[in-house]
Amino acid sequence: MTPTRTADPTAQQVPPTRTPLPGDPEDAAIDEACRDLRLPAFRERFVELAATARREQSTCKQFLLDLLQVEVADRDLRRQQRLVRSAKFPRPKRLDDFAFEKNPNVSPEVVADLKSPSWVREGRPLVLIGDSGTGKSHLLIGVGTAIAEAGLTVRYTTTSALVNELAEADAGRRLSSVIARYSKVDLLCLDEFGYLNLDKKGAKLLFQIFTEREERKATAVATNSPFAEWDRTFGDPRLCAAIADRITFRCTLIQTGTDSYRYQATQDEHRGKKRCPTP
Repeated sequence: MTPTRTADPTAQQVPPTRTPLPGDPEDAAIDEACRDLRLPAFRERFVELAATARREQSTCKQFLLDLLQVEVADRDLRRQQRLVRSAKFPRPKRLDDFAFEKNPNVSPEVVADLKSPSWVREGRPLVLIGDSGTGKSHLLIGVGTAIAEAGLTVRYTTTSALVNELAEADAGRRLSSVIARYSKVDLLCLDEFGYLNLDKKGAKLLFQIFTEREERKATAVATNSPFAEWDRTFGDPRLCAAIADRITFRCTLIQTGTDSYRYQATQDEHRGKKRCPTP
């Protein structure tokens, strides 16, 4: 059996510099065929990998396998990048960059489990509750990025932006199509949940989103309001209870606490400047 050799992982992260064609007409024909078949990684690397195969005396099958693995890895990377872009995150955030030592309320083990898309496929909610500056948005975007890179569709938006979009769609008689679009996304990341008080119409529009996604698609919300204060956001106690029921059923709950990381970082920076001697 021909041994399987994994393609160079660095080729997945940084597109390699194209190896100049040596002037062989066969190379030129391969180059043209790769362009026609839309095999960009294959086209970029075949001269280099052919030279490696000759040097290592690889079999034809091994050479072909190496080329195919490079193309598959490149397509996976480009798909990940496309899914992250389509999520419309406001800024890049990764879970690996979260300062767990600054916020002991957040469990690294729980967050690590959220990198797996299994909970998203099960349609389970995620609720992040804590004061401003405690890392809710970082975690929300980081989780969304991890899920997008796992190959699922993700959409990030703020609660106010979503309600405004739904209201405009309703006025333009496009509400059904907009709700249908949001109902198909594997993970909806809803930030700033509870920051603004919604009127009855806005709350009902938002309720339709949760109803369409209930137990089919995953929804993650980040809020600075504890559950007991959600009735202030939605006004109608019965509607509030219905929304809370849909968000919290089988949810993963992360409480990020009250100590602002941003405020603490600013304080540390000021203290550092005071300790520095004046030149």
